[in-house]
Amino acid sequence: MTNSSAPRYINPYTDFGFKKLFGTELNKELLVSFLNALFEGEQEITELHYLSSEKLGANQESRRAIFDVYCENTHGEKFIVEMQNVFQQFYKDRSVYYATFPIQEQANRGKEWNFRLNRVYTVGILNFVFPEDEYSPECMHHKVQLMDVDDKHVFFDKLTFIYLEMPKFKKTEDELKTLLDKWLFVLSNLSRLMERPVALQERVFTRLFEQAEIARYTPEEQKRYYDNYKAYRDIHNAVDTARNEGREEGIAVGREEGIAVGREEGIAVGREEGIAVGREEGAEKEKRMTARRMFQNGMDVKTVSVATGLSNAEIQRILNEINSELN
Repeated sequence: MTNSSAPRYINPYTDFGFKKLFGTELNKELLVSFLNALFEGEQEITELHYLSSEKLGANQESRRAIFDVYCENTHGEKFIVEMQNVFQQFYKDRSVYYATFPIQEQANRGKEWNFRLNRVYTVGILNFVFPEDEYSPECMHHKVQLMDVDDKHVFFDKLTFIYLEMPKFKKTEDELKTLLDKWLFVLSNLSRLMERPVALQERVFTRLFEQAEIARYTPEEQKRYYDNYKAYRDIHNAVDTARNEGREEGIAVGREEGIAVGREEGIAVGREEGIAVGREEGAEKEKRMTARRMFQNGMDVKTVSVATGLSNAEIQRILNEINSELN
């Protein structure tokens, strides 16, 4: 089913691929099918209307937000659908911040308003797993709402966050049972497939495989896709390389610190302190190395900041170091 030769279908994790399949009026039925599969009967979406993906703050000093896909259904419920390729330190904060825009824009400015809100959904398709074993390896689909911590009931059900940790999806074609299984399989494997799997016989997947076939694109579209794919690959290569180097640096620092502490306070204390310092130093080293390699691969400041979670001051410090080395 898969092949190592030139890909036949686009990679949906790229910005071009994701928006081609889910962010265009032409392929709206794909997004409707995916969301209905995701909600698993909780609601039935029959129609969606795409909204502007760029949201400005209340004034010029406010930070703006740019969504991958932003739409609403016939009931006025809003849906933010985002593909997040690399781990960001404050990704949860970003999700909550983004959700404030469709909430605030419901206010009837200049009219009497009783504060009634329509539902807002944020869907995050994550090409990484949450850190520090927050969830078990088997748990990849998360639905988050405001909850009363004492009696565990949902306090407010009009704000919902849904996260999919895609690296945890391991089902094979023979194991696909639900429509959601099939969508997750497509997202995970599309760029590696050379033909449409037998298990994906629903009409919506006929449309998807037609729209995902690279050979059907115009030369201009193909160039845009391959340029976008190269940027996607460069980011992941930079992140992976920096992560490996950061891990090695963390081990080295941990050993050195562990030996020093161990000499003074005993081998046991040295091991514990060495591990702790190694982890902390390694994580910071990893972020800095990731940023350096991303800049060296031509990534812009915004992309580097989102990918690493480093502060603006640290980003500027790294840029100054690179410029100084070049000069």
